[in-house]
Amino acid sequence: MELNTRAVHVVNEPFTEGSWPLSVPLVQSSAFAFESADELAGAMAGPDGRYVYGRRGNPTVRALERTLAGLEGGVGAIAFASGMGAISGVLLALLRPGDRVVAQRCLYGGTHAVLADLAERYGVEVVRISGDDPAELAAAAVHPATRVLVLETIANPTGQVPDLPGLLAAARALGVTSLVDNSLASPVLCRPLELGADIVVHSTTKYLSGHSDVLGGAAVFADDELRLRVWPRTVELGACADPFAAWLTLRGIPTLPLRMREHCANAAALAELLAGHRAVTAVHHPWRPDHPSYAMARKVLAGGGGLLSFELAGGREAGRAFIERVRVARLALSLGGVETLVTHPASTSHRELDEGELAAAGIGAGLVRMSVGIEDAGDLWADVEQALA
Repeated sequence: MELNTRAVHVVNEPFTEGSWPLSVPLVQSSAFAFESADELAGAMAGPDGRYVYGRRGNPTVRALERTLAGLEGGVGAIAFASGMGAISGVLLALLRPGDRVVAQRCLYGGTHAVLADLAERYGVEVVRISGDDPAELAAAAVHPATRVLVLETIANPTGQVPDLPGLLAAARALGVTSLVDNSLASPVLCRPLELGADIVVHSTTKYLSGHSDVLGGAAVFADDELRLRVWPRTVELGACADPFAAWLTLRGIPTLPLRMREHCANAAALAELLAGHRAVTAVHHPWRPDHPSYAMARKVLAGGGGLLSFELAGGREAGRAFIERVRVARLALSLGGVETLVTHPASTSHRELDEGELAAAGIGAGLVRMSVGIEDAGDLWADVEQALA
């Protein structure tokens, strides 16, 4: 089935024999009773058996995991308490002291922080690459302890789209496990597992739930052996998904394709108008022909996404002033909800980076990030114009 259909028909379990509820039930129970000790012991053997304890599995959470695996084309998934929980859980499960990680230079600030912490605490070496040339990975992966490649489908906040086909093929040839954060694209715009990725992670807080009322994450796997390696770490860390958050995410997924079309259309329209404004020195959106990743974006994405960023001529002060002047858009962290949000990355989402790291990631002092919502495009532009005036 096409993704639009799969999104509507989320995976559900029979409620009684021969009938299913149209809406996935919310099961809040933290523990499940058994009639025999042997059955209880057997249920604790792995992630796919009978439900025992909320940290080890839950019917609502499992419905989300199976739905996400179906949308991304994976063999299975693990739902986490947050997107950072998913990234941290996967990396902690796969890495050991002395291992090497190859990471795209422009990544979400939280991912930068996790990699820096792994380097400091456990001696994990982190090598940065641009993400545009598979030869960089080949050079970095010469080290025999290279274990993981970390990429983002659409980089936050510059809109860079790495050479996913080339890098993922190189990683597979080198025996390096590839991890792709697909939060900004969603399965509607890209399915990295189909391009050769081993693991796809999501902050389900973003487009998947889409209503700014969920904190959640997920990892989807191309290979079940990898899932079974990561799942015990989820249980040990206690980073498992909350059933209510899973239920809210399942509620949002059926409208994901509709919302993504509006996000993409509005963002493309605003990017075009911003590019012609005298106060703006640069616009970063992968669907614009002047974006460095334009050709790759057209190759691997079904749309440019709802995130854009732009540089203001007045630098840091101009960026901070703009985000305080908007009225329709809201000054808030996060992204992917139905409402438009603005932030100043240098002082918020990427505050962990020093000036040199910000410059290397392509994040200027006057950069404003806008998560474009599904409001009327004319109303959004009028708000941006008055804030820039």
